[in-house]
Amino acid sequence: MNYAKEIEKIGIVPVIKINDVEKAVPLAKALIAGGLPVAEITFRTSAAEEAIRRVANECPEMLVGAGTVLTIEQAEKAKNAGAKFIVSPGFNPKVVKWCVDNGILVTPGITSPSEIEQALELGLDVVKFFPAEQSGGLPKIKALSAPYSSLKFMPTGGIDLTNLTSYIKNKKILACGGSFMVKEDFINNEEWDKITDLCKQSVNTMLGLSIGHIGINCEGDAEAKKVGALISGFMGLPMERDTDKSLFVGSEFEVMKSASFGKGTNGHIAILTNTVDRAVYHLEKRGVEFDMETATYNADGTMKFVYAKETIGGFGFHLIERK
Repeated sequence: MNYAKEIEKIGIVPVIKINDVEKAVPLAKALIAGGLPVAEITFRTSAAEEAIRRVANECPEMLVGAGTVLTIEQAEKAKNAGAKFIVSPGFNPKVVKWCVDNGILVTPGITSPSEIEQALELGLDVVKFFPAEQSGGLPKIKALSAPYSSLKFMPTGGIDLTNLTSYIKNKKILACGGSFMVKEDFINNEEWDKITDLCKQSVNTMLGLSIGHIGINCEGDAEAKKVGALISGFMGLPMERDTDKSLFVGSEFEVMKSASFGKGTNGHIAILTNTVDRAVYHLEKRGVEFDMETATYNADGTMKFVYAKETIGGFGFHLIERK
């Protein structure tokens, strides 16, 4: 498995400080139930190694990694315990090289071009940006990424539900790390339902699902123009683009000139999302199936459009990337 790609699809990495190993597995199950089957368990406590081992053994669906790894000894303990990735707050070339040599994904912390060039020299294509907000936030990531087009970032530090969307919409962001859904008090008090709810809220915030427009099927250009005029008069919206397939009334209604252009017999509903790839990943976990033959892609290979397989009430549903 390409663990970096898996982390990118999940989009949010809970950063966990755990004091009691007995709480590790219940915590992992709470994260999975909330739609975040990934965890960075930090080596800030003596419980980290055993917590990683228990989660790796008892929750195989969880992508578990080790954070705050400062030494080769810690990296080796994490790998042997079952960690699939290593995260460190700073750039230690010896630790990074050991991880590379031992075939384990490593994302060292950086805040400068010099550290990025060291990472590239060692063959990395993902780095942590830490502490994110205190080091300049998304504007600095945008500035840093300009000369290094192949690099992606995992910002951590000061990210929560108030600023998550601004980070995650940027295509240079692999994923965001955060502890706001797994605060130490939540874990110590075994507030598993609260953690699950915060994870769900985080996923929904990240995806940013909302109705983009409603498509209405017609038969032919003449009927489409008639229906479009009725909607325009009723809603007070301007008649916008007129193409071979459809015409738009405002941005809210697409009047189709043939039912064959969409998936539903009556029409379709376009659902906007910040990232189609992540939305497909998370919605499939909820039981939604997608017709990948309908998918279209951006120049960088990311998905920008795809229909769900099922129709509802004669309407097809498709995801489309928010501009």
